[in-house]
Amino acid sequence: MIQAPNDHDLVINLDGPDGNAFALMAYAKQFARDMGYASDEVILNNMMAGDYKNLVRTFDHYFGTFVILETTDEELLNAS
Repeated sequence: MIQAPNDHDLVINLDGPDGNAFALMAYAKQFARDMGYASDEVILNNMMAGDYKNLVRTFDHYFGTFVILETTDEELLNAS
């Protein structure tokens, strides 16, 4: 789920240092392992297959039920 800033337990602020592409891929790798995915390769390849919006949408697709992505970037908010 991508939304405007709010209070939640597991939140990644896309406007801060944790919102850069490398940080999101590192989170994806860790979350995939934590969630028992056999491999993170497909997820990471899908994340890298396009631009930053694609990376965020892909992250949200796989982990959006467990992680809240927050941003003030209207383009990302409208991309979900």
